[in-house]
Amino acid sequence: MELVKWNDKFATGIASVDHEHEELIATINSFYSALTHDYSKAQLVNSLNNIYGAIHAHFMLEEKLMRKNGYDGYIEHSHDHAQLLDALRDITMDLESSSTLDEEKLKAQLSDWFLVHFKTHDSRLHTLEKLIAKRENESNRLIQALKKIKAIFIK
Repeated sequence: MELVKWNDKFATGIASVDHEHEELIATINSFYSALTHDYSKAQLVNSLNNIYGAIHAHFMLEEKLMRKNGYDGYIEHSHDHAQLLDALRDITMDLESSSTLDEEKLKAQLSDWFLVHFKTHDSRLHTLEKLIAKRENESNRLIQALKKIKAIFIK
């Protein structure tokens, strides 16, 4: 059973980001499946901690790409990343400290947490894709120009 299903609307056009998004969805769905299979609270907390680590690493990739390419939405996007990580930490702490598990609340939190970020911030990453392409084109033109200059001087 899936909590979040990959949808092409989630695609940003940046292969490394899209690949990680698909992997994160699979990880969250794996956790969701564990909820329905009587895993211990310790196992669920460990799983959420692993999700936290994977998402943190993914956010670092996104933010590196944004900074490197002068993405105009970097500050707002990175703030949302911080809020999402805080929320996931809160979800984990709530699970850890509770005597009972509210599966429906947890499912809603995870689903909302992921889908809202995709629909708001990650949907704008198409702009970043264009910045990366522009930067690569400029870099290729510079390389070609340097090759021409080198050819003139090395004759």
